Amino acid sequence: MQVEVAVNKIPKYACGMSGDSAEVVERPKGGLSVIIADGQGSGRSAKAISNLVVSKAAALIADGTRDGAVARATHDFLFALRDGKVSCTLTIVSTDLVSRTIVISRNSNCPVLVRQGGQVRVLSDPVEPIGFHQFMKPVVDEIPLVDDTLVLTFTDGILYAGRSRARQLDLGQVAALLPEVPAWRGRELADRVLEAALALDDGRAGDDMTVLVLGVHSRDTGGVGRLRVSYPV
Repeated sequence: MQVEVAVNKIPKYACGMSGDSAEVVERPKGGLSVIIADGQGSGRSAKAISNLVVSKAAALIADGTRDGAVARATHDFLFALRDGKVSCTLTIVSTDLVSRTIVISRNSNCPVLVRQGGQVRVLSDPVEPIGFHQFMKPVVDEIPLVDDTLVLTFTDGILYAGRSRARQLDLGQVAALLPEVPAWRGRELADRVLEAALALDDGRAGDDMTVLVLGVHSRDTGGVGRLRVSYPV
């Protein structure tokens, strides 16, 4: 099987720098972890927060720390560093080749949508962001690592797109997109979700937007792993 990851990011309109950060980390015993974080606010200050969070989480994962413990330790780090005065959402989606599972660790108000076995599930249990409260734990879900799986999540710039125009993203319509897209075309799904959110904001993002799609498929790739990055300058 092959794991495909697509991350689309765009900053808040008229802000040159996105307050969201994303990172992909190879796990020491096999597999990948994808981290997205949304720092409080927007612009340079939010970027500093989210970048600290993903850097800390990535280092812990690379050291072999389990995802739930990564979220707790990253929270402790941010809480101590900023004295509980700054928050950040954090989502980690991992393919763990030891347990043969996909581990989803979430400290975010944004749901995670999973398509597996022809069914779409929405993981949306309430949970606090990291950084504010002294005692915090993530919501952790574990699903089998099987063929034809899609995992979709995003930051709140997507979830609340259009709110200043009395509109909001319809999660039902987003969920309906998952059965339409093959697992090996996650980039297409990420593009469609971002386009839908931008349309609600009339093409001017009201907040930083990040979309993450992880797909698992059995298409033959010749055993070659590939990493492709496109970054605006």
